Amino acid sequence: MKSYMASPVTIERKWYVVDAADHTLGRLSSEIASILRGKNKPTYTPSMDTGDYVIVINAEKIKVTGKKLEQKIYYRHSDYVGGMKETTLKELLAKKPEDVIKFAVKGMLPKGPLGRQMLTKLHVYAGPEHDNAAQKPEVLEIKY
Repeated sequence: MKSYMASPVTIERKWYVVDAADHTLGRLSSEIASILRGKNKPTYTPSMDTGDYVIVINAEKIKVTGKKLEQKIYYRHSDYVGGMKETTLKELLAKKPEDVIKFAVKGMLPKGPLGRQMLTKLHVYAGPEHDNAAQKPEVLEIKY
């Protein structure tokens, strides 16, 4: 018996819409990462990008538990000496709520070129409207 290996010709991709309102950040992100990776399909191949496209709406209404709003810190560096900048989750949710979900999903994807390719299939919007109506996305209910 041989193992199935997907090829670029056989991969079929769908578009899904996920409403992030009142969902917990980590639990929602892990489900999104699984769909981007293709683990919800029987044709999953670890070395290939077999996942689907995901559109996340209402990113500004995401929930977190505990004291993460004040205590979770995102770091970035300008590549200059002393160029470390830090932002709390509360500040990032106020300024760029899309980035909160993108950073969480990015950390759950493979590192390297394959993970970066998978991340391009994620589209996050702060409000209830999105620009991908032409792709006719299906509504995906996340249950955990």
